[in-house]
Parts: sequence; C-alpha cells; structure tokens
Amino acid sequence: MRMSKLYMPTLREVPSEAELPSHKLLLRAGMIKKLVSGVYTYLPMGYRVIRKIENIVREEMEKIDSQEVLMSAILPAELWQQTGRWEDFGPEMFKLHDRHGREFCLGPTHEEVFTDTIRHDVKSYKQLPLSLYQIQTKYRDEKRPRFGLMRSREFIMKDAYTFDVDEENMVKAYYEMWKAYEEIFKRCSLDFRVVEGDSGAMGGSDSHEFTAMSEYGESNIVYCDSCDYAATDEKAKCVYEQKADDAVAEELEKVHTPDVRTIDELSEFFGDSSSKFAKMVIYNVAGEIVAAMIPGDRELNEIKLLNILGAGEHEIQMASEEEVKAATGAEVGYAGPIGLAENVKLLVDSRVAAMKNFYIGANETGYHCKNANYGRDFEGEIVEDLLLAGEGDACPSCGGTLKMDRGIEIGNIFQLGTKYSKALGATYLDENGKEQDMVMGSHGIGVSRTMAAVIEQNYDEDGIIWPIALAPYEAIVAIVNVKDEEQVKLGEEIYSELKSMGVEVLLDDRKERAGVKFKDMDLVGIPLRITVGKRAPEGIVEFSNRRDREKVELEKSQLADKVKSEFEAQGLTI
Repeated sequence: MRMSKLYMPTLREVPSEAELPSHKLLLRAGMIKKLVSGVYTYLPMGYRVIRKIENIVREEMEKIDSQEVLMSAILPAELWQQTGRWEDFGPEMFKLHDRHGREFCLGPTHEEVFTDTIRHDVKSYKQLPLSLYQIQTKYRDEKRPRFGLMRSREFIMKDAYTFDVDEENMVKAYYEMWKAYEEIFKRCSLDFRVVEGDSGAMGGSDSHEFTAMSEYGESNIVYCDSCDYAATDEKAKCVYEQKADDAVAEELEKVHTPDVRTIDELSEFFGDSSSKFAKMVIYNVAGEIVAAMIPGDRELNEIKLLNILGAGEHEIQMASEEEVKAATGAEVGYAGPIGLAENVKLLVDSRVAAMKNFYIGANETGYHCKNANYGRDFEGEIVEDLLLAGEGDACPSCGGTLKMDRGIEIGNIFQLGTKYSKALGATYLDENGKEQDMVMGSHGIGVSRTMAAVIEQNYDEDGIIWPIALAPYEAIVAIVNVKDEEQVKLGEEIYSELKSMGVEVLLDDRKERAGVKFKDMDLVGIPLRITVGKRAPEGIVEFSNRRDREKVELEKSQLADKVKSEFEAQGLTI
C-alpha cells in the first residue's frame, strides 16, 4: 500500500476525552474515530488489526471443530422473556419497537438465539456435541462509556456456544475452549492470567476470565504464587481470620461521639484499631432497604451481596440520606444493627459474628456503642462472607498469601448447564429414546478489547509497538526524499520485492519531510522499518525494528534474509 493513497488521519495532539494509552494512541494513529460517546468507527489501519485478531480466532476455533455462523443483531423480546433476562439484564440493554409495536433488543449477547436455533434442528444424541460461534457487533448501553474500546456501547465480540449430552461432556468442551483461548492470546503476544470469575447475569456454575495484565485495567485480580489459584476480587473467597479473642463479653455502652462518623475518625476518637469496629453499609436493592455489616478495616463485596440477594447489578444503589434516616432514626455515619426499622434486611459478614466487644453505630445521631457482641446484642437474617478479597489475605486453595494486580478482561468461559435449554425447551432424545435437556457452555472474546489490550502492553512515549502478527502492515519502506530518483528507484524495488515475498508492506512515498515520516512510523507502530536515504546509490538502506530501534545498514541483497529472521524471532513464517 502506498501511503500517498492511504487514509490514515493521524493527530499530533492527544484528544481531551482520551484517558488510557490505548485510547489516546488509537485516536492519534488514525485507527479509530469517535462517532458519539462509546461508539467508534474503525478506520483502515485499525480495521486491519481487527481482522487479524478475528482470523487468529477463526483458525483456533477451526482446530476444535467449532463452526462459524452469523446471527442477527436484532433480537425478539420473546426469547429473552422466556429465560427471564428481559428484565434481569437491566438498562444496559438497548430496547426498541418495530412499526407494529413488537419489542426487540440490540443483542448484548446471544445465548437465547443460539439455543432457539438449535432446539428446532437438533433432536437426537447422534447430532451432539455441537459447537458454534460468531464474530459480531454487540450492543450494551453503558451508563458511563469510557476508556475508548475498553468500555464502549458498541463492540466486536466472538461468542461461542457448545451443546452436549451431559455435564461431563460440557466440562470437556469447556476446557477444550480454555486451551483454544490460551493459544489465541499467546498468538496475540499478550501477557495474561486465567482467573475464576463471577457468572453474573449469564448464570450457570463455573466461569473463568482471561485477563490481560495492565495497570490501567478495570479488573482487580488476586492470585497466589504458591499455587495456581487466581480469581477476580469479586469472585475470590475471602479467607480473613479474626484473631482469637477469648475476652468476656462486656456490658454494651453508648458513647457520645459528636461529629465523629467515619471509621478513621472513630478509630482516632476511641484510640483503637479500625479492625475493632463493625461498619454498616446501607443500600436500596430493587426497592428493598438492605444493611450489610462488615469489619471496619475491610471493603464490602457488592457482587457477593447481590448474589446472596439474587439481584442484578443495575438494581443496587446506595441508600439516600432520607432512606438511611428512616431505617436507623439517625443521620448518616451513626448506623448500627440494634433497633433498625422492621423493613430493613440485615446481612452480617461471618467475621463480624466472631468478633468480641466491638464498636458499632448507635442509630442515634452523635452516638456510637462499644462492647457490642453478635448474638447477644443483635442478629442478622443472613451471616455470610461479604468481603472483598485483598492483598495479604490467605489463599483459599493452599493457605499461601494472596497478591493483587490489575487487568483487562479480554475473554470469558461459562459452564451454563441447562439454564437456557430448560427455559427454551432445547431437548434431545438419548440412546433409550428418553427426552433430555441439552447441557450448554458459553464462551466470549472481546475482539475490539483485545486490540486495545495489546496496545496497553505494547507502547512507548512515541506510539504503538505492534507484534508482527497483529500489525496493520508488517513492514514499511520510507523514502526520505521523493525528489531523489535513486532513492525512489531503490524504494520501489524493495517495496516490490517484499510484496512478492508475501510481506504486508507500506511504501511511504509521501511528499513530506523526513521527520514527519519517522514520527508517523513510530506512532502507528509498524514493526519492521526500512529507510531509503542518502546511500541509495550504493544500494544500502537502514533497517530497524520498532521495538528495540537498533539501526543497522544493510545491502539490498541482505534484506530478504533479515526480514525472514525477524518473522522467525516471533514464531512466524513468510
């Protein structure tokens, strides 16, 4: 491709709305363009990267006999209503009506539609197992779209669905998909971890997330170096032991604490550790007031809370000041478990139930209580693990010490079981002629997210550093001075030779200053760079690799072998 004909509207200034490196660089390198908040156009250079990721996905799906289809993005409400997800999915679902008043949505995911398709055609165990996938645009009305392709309202996703005769075969397909995903992300040159995830609105039993490590990631993960345990902090069981306390339960005492509300203020006021306090967090969950008590030095895990209550993420919000006052009789900062209004559901973290003589709010403005004890002074409707796991906690698998890191969720796999097949009547006849529910799995990869994640792990102050396998073009031949006939002649010869070798190559034949060409080369991140300059009459050019930038002078006859060796160094062949 000649750059004089290339549509690549690069930007010199960082767009004001861009926060993450990937967002800034994709916009600056002319790979995407914002249409409206959370919606982007993929320009030629960016779309070439997308297609390369898609092709890697297709190749690995082919290896495990998963067949590609393409479903509609406009989905009828009836299917979602049959599974109960029409309401459960919440306001993130784009809903619309046709001219006849029939309800539809723009597909955020496709479990219902794939299940509906299969139930009409697959009737016998002889037709199973079956694995189908698609690569398609998905739609979710994010409350706060941000970070470019990381959290957008329209995104490209690969979603696969497996159908099996029983749970054993479903699990086998699950781990087969796991291995395929590992290969996909390795081929994308990503540093990633596989972690236990929360199934959320997808339902089912086990699920795992594939997380690209990045300091800018939205996901917090905990992991153990002593074993292979890793999970999102939302999913991880919190193994946090209260120190043994054999103290005798002392008399409950109300203490005047004017204008002392937060745990830090209370800790200073009483001169005691924050671990000796139990704090209460009050929510409105689907119209019900819910209070959760946790140790003062820990954070509440809202996902665990919602799973216990059987509610969705869109159904929870912090209680208003008026709701807090109605529930406790006091202003915010003085809530406690004793004397709550009858309509309040109280959940208590299991560690609080084991504490002795701790501090709580008195449900009276300006007062707290000391020497509270669970069982004697109050009880919760539910006593469960409510804590967010954190660094330094014990590993729930081996007892080692958990570490914490951040990452970007780029893929997930779910063991759905029969949740969707039961709801939609997807059955088959077994060997004995008996009707059975199909057992399903659901497996997704964020294709556009993967592109952004690769940049988050591969960039410097000057631009993107693409691995060869994903680069929009693998090599670039830059003619320093297009008015110099010798340079143009040699540049054209090298360009033609590389193309004939099967290399995807750009020829920078623009009438631009050399500095502009070099800056663009750095910005868009083409891996292999050949500069044709003053030594063109001698047949000598400058070769460099975008990652290490080490420059060497080579004769034209040496270029082919050098390019091949660069491909081989990344496990590729021409």
